[in-house]
Amino acid sequence: MLIIGELINGMYQKVARAIQQKDADCIKSLARQQVQAGADALDVNCGPASRDVISDMRWLVETIQEEVSAILSLDSTKPQAIEEGLKVARNKAIINSSTADIEKLEVYVPLAKKYHSSLIALTMDKKGVPQDKDRRLELAAQILGFAQENDFSASEIYLDPIVLPVNVAQNQLLSILEVIKDFKMISTSAPKTVVGLSNISQGSKDRSLINRTFLVMAQGYGLDAAILDPLDQELMDALITAELILNKNIYCNSYIEAYKKSKVSR
Repeated sequence: MLIIGELINGMYQKVARAIQQKDADCIKSLARQQVQAGADALDVNCGPASRDVISDMRWLVETIQEEVSAILSLDSTKPQAIEEGLKVARNKAIINSSTADIEKLEVYVPLAKKYHSSLIALTMDKKGVPQDKDRRLELAAQILGFAQENDFSASEIYLDPIVLPVNVAQNQLLSILEVIKDFKMISTSAPKTVVGLSNISQGSKDRSLINRTFLVMAQGYGLDAAILDPLDQELMDALITAELILNKNIYCNSYIEAYKKSKVSR
């Protein structure tokens, strides 16, 4: 599973302050800690308090790359900011994200092609987040159809079914799990799947428990990637154990330590 660390996000006060003050040590520390904890990629989001999101995105990408060589998932509502980050990204990046709206796909698919990037696509449109599995599948098919028409491989797309908080949408969560598996059957070249894991526990008390339980269940349905907090050790241990049970790693008595060492040595 591709683990995308969520912590370099300007919505966190500490990160917002670091961006404003250009505190490179803070950003580097967050990048290093997440990679050491097992993150393969780092989500990079300037947040709503950024005064100059284009300049700040460039600074974040350059600062992170001075410390780690992880894949970067460039997260912004502004295509110009994402492109600025792509210009200075040393490795293949991920664009986070498009929706199923054609006008969004017309911007982000060409951008992904230009910079040889992957693309996270949310299965939602102007009407909002779907309330059932069939609508999610319809929007996923629309995304993949547009990609095919524009010679962009479905294998470079991460479909996001949009996980909703359990305290407001409990009745939808099983269908969200089911659609993770169903997404794979839409096209011959199968897309990947991703979730923003922390969404499920927004406003809930036992956030870590809810997060790791849902993640393990989603892994069983074939989830390929998750944006999460890699510093949550219980969450990471559950993820690693699920990978083991799904026969994706070889068992040994110290399988958790072995998994983490293999990540750090890459």
